[in-house]
Amino acid sequence: MLPLGWFTRRRRPATARSVLAGEAAAEAARKSTQDAAPVEETPAEPEFPVVGDTAAAAFFDLDNTVMQGAALFHFGRGLYKRHFFHKRDLARFAWQQIYFRLAGSENPEHMADVRNSALSIVQGHRVAELMSIGEEIYDEYMAERVWPGTRALAQAHLDAGQKVWLVTAAPVETATIIARRLGLTGALGTVAESVGGVYTGKLVGEPLHGPAKAEAVRALAAAEGLDLSHCAAYSDSANDIPMLSLVGHPYAINPDSRLRKHAREQGWRLRDYRTGRKAAKIGIPAAAGVGALAGGAAAAVALQRRRR
Repeated sequence: MLPLGWFTRRRRPATARSVLAGEAAAEAARKSTQDAAPVEETPAEPEFPVVGDTAAAAFFDLDNTVMQGAALFHFGRGLYKRHFFHKRDLARFAWQQIYFRLAGSENPEHMADVRNSALSIVQGHRVAELMSIGEEIYDEYMAERVWPGTRALAQAHLDAGQKVWLVTAAPVETATIIARRLGLTGALGTVAESVGGVYTGKLVGEPLHGPAKAEAVRALAAAEGLDLSHCAAYSDSANDIPMLSLVGHPYAINPDSRLRKHAREQGWRLRDYRTGRKAAKIGIPAAAGVGALAGGAAAAVALQRRRR
């Protein structure tokens, strides 16, 4: 049995040091219970796009940003199905698509080859005819190749009351069809010359590519009364760095190696839907959007075999 004295508080004279320690502990306890501030949380990113900001708009590149592969290639497949050209032309389109996917960027000489191929095919055809066929081709080859994630980004801008434009080197007629079918505002694209509603096989100026895209965005912003520092732009290609650099909110989508490097150096946001990985967190709602990469060239070869 323990002695009663073991439970009894022993009285010892307080030293100056113990008094100081006691007072400090009491003061700390008082502050922790009475004056403690809530734990500071990391501030959330400002809401973007800003609802009701009429000075803002969004500009989206098309090929490999909004849609897997090149719109012009898919359009060419549709025209081949309608006997606009021969197998050797389809083979050339298929090679251009393979190059586009393997290179991951837009070589100027390659783009010129694509341009010349397209112009030779449409020469002598009516604009209205190609527009009507373009609607069918969109349903056949393009609709299923739209990246759901990028589509969600565009929809976020639309939901915020902002205009959304495609900006592409593809023919403006093709781009306009795609923009309309996606519910976007409109499209800036390469303009092919027509006389009396018939294509001449020439361009008005040059393809809307690289710096020309930036100039088109600048001109449209001036006409629409937009503040480019409020605007956003989205692209996969380093060739569009001039356009991306114009706006206050640049985004690299499915970026090629040069754009990925530049975007990281500049602190731009990145998103890659080709593998489903997020290169960086984005403040805009977006769907997961991992679509299966349809082999455009393989499809072209299969189409040739069925034609034999």
